[in-house]
Amino acid sequence: MLSKKSKYAINALVYLARKYQEDPKEKIQIAEISEKQNIPKKFLEAILLNLKNHGILGSKMGRGGGYYLRKEPAEVNLADIHRIFDGAIGLLPCVTYQYYEKCEECMDEDICGIREAIMEVRNQTVDILKSKTLRSIIEHEDRKKTRYQ
Repeated sequence: MLSKKSKYAINALVYLARKYQEDPKEKIQIAEISEKQNIPKKFLEAILLNLKNHGILGSKMGRGGGYYLRKEPAEVNLADIHRIFDGAIGLLPCVTYQYYEKCEECMDEDICGIREAIMEVRNQTVDILKSKTLRSIIEHEDRKKTRYQ
């Protein structure tokens, strides 16, 4: 399950991506993101700082300051965000990409049917999450809005 922190991060990033499309140089203050996305400000501060530390966001202090995307919206995908806030995508430690650990009870990974099944789930999940970028999310929302207006 996606944590609240990941969900808030995605909401904030989609908001920043929309602003980026309007003006890539615009800096957005935490208070605005918090209000527009209904995210508690203190919680959002920690999330944005984490995203900054991972190179997804930049920030500027002072007058005219705020947060901004350091990457194009098409370059930020849900797999990256999930890994930052929720860790491994795989359901077992033996199938994870960045957090691999051998299962304690496993006799032989090469023949383990459970590992094989969970690896397939992980691979498809990662492929889907990587294909869902901030830009693709915005495009999806815009298509839906147009269809229902």
